Amino acid sequence: MGGLGRERGEERRGEEGRGEGRGGEERRGEERRGEERRERGEERRGENHDPVEQFKQDPSPTKCLHSVFNVDTGDEVHPYRDYHHLQIDAVSLFLLYLVEMICSGLQIIYNTDEVSFIQNLVFCVERAYRVPDYGMWERGSKYNNGSTELHSSSVGLAKAALEAINGFNLFGNQGCSWSVIFVDLDAHNRNRQTLSSLLPRESRSHNTDAALLPTISYPAFAVDDDALYSQTLDKIVRKLRGKYGFKRFLRDGYRTANEDKNRRYYKPAEMKLFDGIECEFPIFFIFMMIDGVFRGNKAQVKEYQDLLEPIIFQSYEGHAIIPKYYYVPADFVEAEQSKHGSQKRFPSNAGRDGKIFLSGQALYNLAKLLVDELISPKDIDPIHRYVPRQDQRNVSMRYSNQVGCDMRGHHRTITTAFYRSN
Repeated sequence: MGGLGRERGEERRGEEGRGEGRGGEERRGEERRGEERRERGEERRGENHDPVEQFKQDPSPTKCLHSVFNVDTGDEVHPYRDYHHLQIDAVSLFLLYLVEMICSGLQIIYNTDEVSFIQNLVFCVERAYRVPDYGMWERGSKYNNGSTELHSSSVGLAKAALEAINGFNLFGNQGCSWSVIFVDLDAHNRNRQTLSSLLPRESRSHNTDAALLPTISYPAFAVDDDALYSQTLDKIVRKLRGKYGFKRFLRDGYRTANEDKNRRYYKPAEMKLFDGIECEFPIFFIFMMIDGVFRGNKAQVKEYQDLLEPIIFQSYEGHAIIPKYYYVPADFVEAEQSKHGSQKRFPSNAGRDGKIFLSGQALYNLAKLLVDELISPKDIDPIHRYVPRQDQRNVSMRYSNQVGCDMRGHHRTITTAFYRSN
C-alpha cells in the first residue's frame, strides 16, 4: 500500500510538473508574442506614412510629393520608378493659385486640418533654394540622364508662392489668427538671393529655358529687378524663339524625329542629334502676349499676335485650336540641321482631330479676353503680383505682427490686422 501511494504521488507530481512545463511554455510564448507586437507597434509609430512629413524629413526623389493625380478619383498616378515627381514648381504653383482664388472670393479651405496641410506645404517649398528637382519639363538635367538640378524656374515659383501666402488668411475675411499661414523670412530671403544669382540661366546645364517665362512674368512675377528681368527675357527670345513658337531649351530632344521613344534616358553623346530640330511650342507666344498686356506693351502684344495667328489650327467647327508643338519630320531633319529654319514644321496630334492641348487652349482663351479688354489684369491677378512692389498697396486678408523686412526686401511695418486694397 505504501509503495502504491508513493507511485501515485510521483505520478501526480509528474503530471503537475508537466502541467507547469506546458503552462510555462505557453506563458513564455505569449510573452514573446507580446514583445513582438510591441516592437511592431514601435516600428509603426516610428514610421510616418504621411508623404508631406516624409518629404520634409527627406526631400529626395523617392520621398517627394506626387505631382500627377487621377482627375476623377484624386489617386496618385505613376510610381516613383516610372515618373519624376520631384517638382517644386508644381507645389508652388498650387499655393500661388490657391491664394489668388481665395482672394477673388472663393471659399476653398474649410477646416483646420486643411490649414495645417497648407502650412506643411509651405514648409516644403521654403527649402526650394537647396532642393534640386526635375523642373518644369520633368527631366532634370538637360542631358536627360535622371539627375536633378537646381532650377531658377522652381526657385522663382517658390519665392512667388511664399510672398503670396505669407500672412494670408485661408478662411478669407471670416478667418482668425489660427487660419493664417506664415513663412520663414530667412528661407524666403535665401530663395530670393538664390534666384538672383542663378538668373539669367535656368540651371547648371540649361543656359536658358522657356520655363523662365512664367517665372519672370505671369503668373509668378518673381523678379523684382527690372534689369535682371530684361536680361533674362532678352536671352530667352534671342536663343529660343522660332517661327512656330519657342523651343523649350537648346538641344531638347522631346518628340523630335531623332529621339528614341523606347528609351527613357539619353546616351551621353546623343544631344548633338537634336541640334537645330528642337520642337517649337506656340504656347510661349501666348505667354509673351499676356506679358505685353500686363506691362502695357501694345507693340509686343501685336507682334506675338501676328506670329501666333498663322500657326493656329482651325477645327472642323471653325474654332481656333492651339497645337502643343511643331516638329520637323524625319525626311526634313538633315536639311533643317544644315540650315536652321529652312524646313516646314508640322503640328502635333495634340491640338488636332479633336485632341485638345488644354494648357495652351486655356491660356489662349485667357489672352484673347485680355487683349480684347473683356477682362483686366487684376481680374486674373487679384493679389496684384504684377504691380511693382514700390507701387503696391496692402492686400486684403493679410494678418501679421512682424516688423522689419517684407517679402521682397523692402523695409516696412506690417500691422496685426486684416486689410483691403484701396
